[in-house]
Amino acid sequence: MNRLKVVLVENGKTGKWLAEQVGKNEATVSRWCSNKMQPSLDMLVRIAELLNVDPRQLINGGNKE
Repeated sequence: MNRLKVVLVENGKTGKWLAEQVGKNEATVSRWCSNKMQPSLDMLVRIAELLNVDPRQLINGGNKE
């Protein structure tokens, strides 16, 4: 499970914005946000870089320790 939807909201970004940044369609990003599908680890790291967050914040729990 990922926290992508929550982190997008916290950063004032939309799924459409993310889809444009990573070159995916909005439906794919929507499935990631609803946890129907999970992005690859490489994609998760790329998303974290775009949102300027630690990749662990995108994973359920988000503990940095």
